[in-house]
Amino acid sequence: MTKTLFTTMMTLVSLCMNAQDNIDYGPTMGWSSWNTFALEISETIIKGQADAMVQKGLLNVGYNHINIDDGYFGGRDQETGQLLIHKTRFPNGLKGVVDYIHKKGLKAGIYSDGGYNTCGSYHGGDTTGEGVGLYKHDQQDCDFFFKELGFDFIKVDFCGGDPIHNKDKLDLDEKERYTAIAKAIKNTGRTDVRMNICRWAYPGTWADEAGFSWRTTGDINSSWSSVKSILAENLYMSAYCSKGHYNDMDMLEVGVEKWGNKLTAEENKTHFGMWCIMNSPLLIGCNIKNLDTTTLNLLKNKELIALNQDTLYQQAYLACKTNDCYIMVKDIETRYGNKRAVALYNPNDVSKIVVLNFKDIDLADSVALRDCFTRRNLTQKYYESYQIVVPAHGAKIYVAEAESRLERTCYEAETGYSNAYSEITGNVCQYSEASYCSGGYKAGWLGNNEKNDLMWRNVYSKAGGKYKMMLDYICGESRNVTISINGKKVKTLSCNSGGWDKVGTKTLDIELEPGENIIRLSNASGWMPDIDCMRLECQLPASIDAVKNTKQRNKIYNLQGIELSNKESLPKGIYIIDGKKSRL
Repeated sequence: MTKTLFTTMMTLVSLCMNAQDNIDYGPTMGWSSWNTFALEISETIIKGQADAMVQKGLLNVGYNHINIDDGYFGGRDQETGQLLIHKTRFPNGLKGVVDYIHKKGLKAGIYSDGGYNTCGSYHGGDTTGEGVGLYKHDQQDCDFFFKELGFDFIKVDFCGGDPIHNKDKLDLDEKERYTAIAKAIKNTGRTDVRMNICRWAYPGTWADEAGFSWRTTGDINSSWSSVKSILAENLYMSAYCSKGHYNDMDMLEVGVEKWGNKLTAEENKTHFGMWCIMNSPLLIGCNIKNLDTTTLNLLKNKELIALNQDTLYQQAYLACKTNDCYIMVKDIETRYGNKRAVALYNPNDVSKIVVLNFKDIDLADSVALRDCFTRRNLTQKYYESYQIVVPAHGAKIYVAEAESRLERTCYEAETGYSNAYSEITGNVCQYSEASYCSGGYKAGWLGNNEKNDLMWRNVYSKAGGKYKMMLDYICGESRNVTISINGKKVKTLSCNSGGWDKVGTKTLDIELEPGENIIRLSNASGWMPDIDCMRLECQLPASIDAVKNTKQRNKIYNLQGIELSNKESLPKGIYIIDGKKSRL
């Protein structure tokens, strides 16, 4: 089993490095100039970083973008509107720089803003960046960037569209601006350009149609408080990640020292490892030339990168919270298979003992673990649980391979998707911390609009059949919620838990189809209760009917309809034995 796990992990790494599917659709990997150089960039610096990326082996493990951020602008030609390039920093223009990057086998990225001015021109006092944003020049600039110069990526900021960040006090609609820019990119004939929407918060579900990735928070800095806050805001974002659509937790601060701040070795590991398992773009922010061996080896960890570039394109979701630590998990390689990536994340200032109960991550029987940081298999198989001390500000990340895969029984509200969700628009779905909820978060401000729903779009049932659904909610007054499954209304529940910090439960019988199901909560005309989680308990699955005939005697199944081979090694619980529910 251990040898198989190692072989499979190496296959996953190979897929990460070589599969065209990953190259086309995985989160963006590369380097960006802003975190270290800010506005003080130049042709020499950009070419030097491209050289270092190749020389230090970063290209070989997947980092293939060199992204020029703010600071290259030289104003606009007042007659033609043509964008000009800074004469001192880039005396030969940008075409030669792009060609140089491409000749290294890398992709080239550029920066602009959705309004007139860039963030650097307003907050950094760089007057050559005034009037250079895309606003009223969308097609002209996109043709210049992607047809004439040949860039492959663009980060589009929004200082020029937010009145508190631009001298023109422009207050632009982000959906209209980014949609228009996406259309202008499409009009160039380029279908391979990646756009990063930099609105400093999740802009809304419309971003799927416009961007390849989108920032979900304010700017990162090289401190633990910054990394911790960004992780806290992304623990509930897994439902908004999919193939070619990623939550961007901002550029990496691994190896960056600025304004006296620097992450410790443990914090660097947590920062990089959690960005990997949560499928954030991986954009190195330090000076690659100055990377020490330890930091370089962390950034080149193929097994962590493999989790980030896995072809299922999933962001790890919050499975549970234990001892004030978070258990994050996702499938890798095969959906609903026996192999999963799991992170034990400790945001606290003291070390914590964390018990990983395998049933919480839907695995059973013997489980083999591989440590992705050390790239070593643990020496034994584990049953039921695994216990470890996670250091302060630390994370342990494993690939777990089990004998049996269970159906998921707990769907936290923070793993649900809302069609109306936006961190910019008010009076719509919000996810917030709540100590009295099972995963530490709840979803609130739901309902009062047909789109302002909450749904789990991947409720998997191997065999289909009847289930008990328990909805845990919080509500200090009577509110209604309608349950729909696969587009069909099941029941409307009236909910009142007796307080806004008290969790109540409603139970109903439902039936699921084999495979993936969508369970949706909605209220088009009134506010819904806040939601803690949904729990499912499988009754006699439809497929188990077949085991009642005499040919199936002496067979044993779990409640998900999966046949089990070794009765003696099974933990205590309820099973289907000889066609009947029985307790071992």
